[in-house]
Amino acid sequence: MSARVQRVADQIQRELASLIQMEVNDPRVGMVSVTDVEVSRDLAHAKIYVTVLNTMTDDSQVNESTLSEPGDLDKLEIEENINALNKAAGYLRSLLAKRLSTRSVPKLRFYYDGSIERGQQLSSLIDSALAADQDSHS
Repeated sequence: MSARVQRVADQIQRELASLIQMEVNDPRVGMVSVTDVEVSRDLAHAKIYVTVLNTMTDDSQVNESTLSEPGDLDKLEIEENINALNKAAGYLRSLLAKRLSTRSVPKLRFYYDGSIERGQQLSSLIDSALAADQDSHS
């Protein structure tokens, strides 16, 4: 990736992070964090990778039915967030056009980034292996 494309990707990531929090009023979009942006060389398309954090509602029955444990995300909740963001992509693109100093703004496509979740799973596996090893040496 060229330096210019990387700079544009970094700027899009910063701007989208604030735009999603401040401008998207869709109730299906909860706490979303933009983790990475990949922009094509011709700046026509951008893949935006996001993670979705748990969003608790006021209704405890809904929380219990949608979340298996505090901290565990339901796949349906992730899909709803991604679908809502993809539906708002045109709106976000128009807001982004006002903030970027480029001639054209890439078409936005949102994807779920499960790397943080996988990292937490690997970390817990390592912790349990270390605990088991500690127990066997004691």
